Amino acid sequence: MSAASGAQIAGANSERLFAKIMRLCAAMTLVNVALLAPWWVLSGGFSPPWLALEAVAIVALFASFPPRPWVRYVALAVSVTIMAATIVGFGEAALRLSLGRSLNLYIDIWLLSSVRHLLWGSLGPLLAVAVMVLVSLGLLVVTAAVAWLLTSLRIDHRVLSGRLSALGLITFLALGTIAERSPMLGPVLDVPTFRLVRVQASSLADIANQKEWFAEALAKFPESYANQPGLMSGLEGRDVVIGFLESYGVVALYDERYSPVLGPRLDDLEARVEAAGLHLASGKLVAPSQGGQSWFAHGSVLSGIWLDNQIRYDMMLSGGRETLIDDFQRAGYRTVAVMPAITAAWPEGGRFGYDEIFTRDQIDYAGPALNWVTMPDQFTWSFLENTVRASSDQPLFVELGLISSHAPWTPILPVLDDWEGIGDGSRFQEFSQIGERPEELWRDTDRVREHYALSVDYAVHTMAAYAERYVDDRTLLIVLGDHQPAPLITGDGASWEVPVHVISGDRSLVDPFLEWGFVEGAWPDTDPGRETLGVDYFRDWFIRAYSGS
Repeated sequence: MSAASGAQIAGANSERLFAKIMRLCAAMTLVNVALLAPWWVLSGGFSPPWLALEAVAIVALFASFPPRPWVRYVALAVSVTIMAATIVGFGEAALRLSLGRSLNLYIDIWLLSSVRHLLWGSLGPLLAVAVMVLVSLGLLVVTAAVAWLLTSLRIDHRVLSGRLSALGLITFLALGTIAERSPMLGPVLDVPTFRLVRVQASSLADIANQKEWFAEALAKFPESYANQPGLMSGLEGRDVVIGFLESYGVVALYDERYSPVLGPRLDDLEARVEAAGLHLASGKLVAPSQGGQSWFAHGSVLSGIWLDNQIRYDMMLSGGRETLIDDFQRAGYRTVAVMPAITAAWPEGGRFGYDEIFTRDQIDYAGPALNWVTMPDQFTWSFLENTVRASSDQPLFVELGLISSHAPWTPILPVLDDWEGIGDGSRFQEFSQIGERPEELWRDTDRVREHYALSVDYAVHTMAAYAERYVDDRTLLIVLGDHQPAPLITGDGASWEVPVHVISGDRSLVDPFLEWGFVEGAWPDTDPGRETLGVDYFRDWFIRAYSGS
């Protein structure tokens, strides 16, 4: 062999080795980014940790594998596993950002349908489908790329391959052991997949304790209040309306980013109520969720059981537990649910046993949907008064879902003075094109927070306008937040407290709330020494407060 030929072969070998090293670096980068990207999304930027030790171990192992056909199948399986871990990691980040809690795959997998529904309502069908298709294609492309890179990592130099693998595994084990104890390595290195598996395993183990918890919860209060003396006699047949106001948390009242908007609105509420000759008391309760899953608050108030996950909610529904619906029916009330956010079949409503249920399809609304919001609160209040209350010759118990302050918090509508002109809601057509589109608004976090405050302001304003016009001494109106908004709005570590407002023309209907610890006016008590009870205490307290001894 000539010297020139030898040089050419050596050059070709060097090029092949360089190409393999480049593929090794590409594989390391892609796997590392896939495993750590959820954390960077959660932290809001490219912040440490920057190296996933599982990526080191995976790349080192594949670099040591011999050139065999089975390697490509192993690479595909590992790539799919990496993408699954990434998807679960993004799910964890999404729930922490939106609901302020960790993901539990067992009870949260069905939330995918809620995500689809939110995208559909916020972006419209075509854009929502386009987003879902693009995300799916992106995941497939990344999965294929990772599988190909891992398959191509074989370095045809046994010594280098073995040393590289040994170095990678030793690095993974050693650094993984000391990272948490090292102030220098701890912030930089992480084992995100191992941590994710550990959290999910712990969450799965917690599910096994739910049945025992449920039995204890049922034993706390009577299964039925059928033997309660003078059940609801203190109401004297007056209508009771419980309205759940979407995303109305205490952050709206006391956070300096939102209080300049909501503070004057509460003062206005007090002035309107006083001018109308009504009585107002306010307090706080703790909701069982943050950022979403409003039905947990609804179910907890109605059942008297703390329902902070889907397992508990389902067990309550299937366990034959009586609720406030049964209590009011036993007291001679007609029970009604007005739920404009529900656009599909609602078997849970049948289980609660309302006499009548109005979901989106049962509400005669001729106006436009406003992104996710199917109809504005002012129409819902108008429907309550002109359709539900006007058609009843029995005392009413109404559960009302008020959704104008639901994300994406655009558009912001004015409150109309002409309530009589609302009719079937076609009056709202003029607002169908106002405001920013969600995809535009949500590019700016500060603008999102501004719109959150404005949407809650609209919701409270509408409630105040309804109260001054329609609440009298034959009505007890109770309005509370269903949960605090997402951590994007509250910040991390916020309480789950929600305001509660009670309005009636009869002072005797408001007094029991004052005895319970509420205060007069629109501002809840801020005494840090006062314990705030959960919404699950409401049912038992309410029955005892308004029943004979």
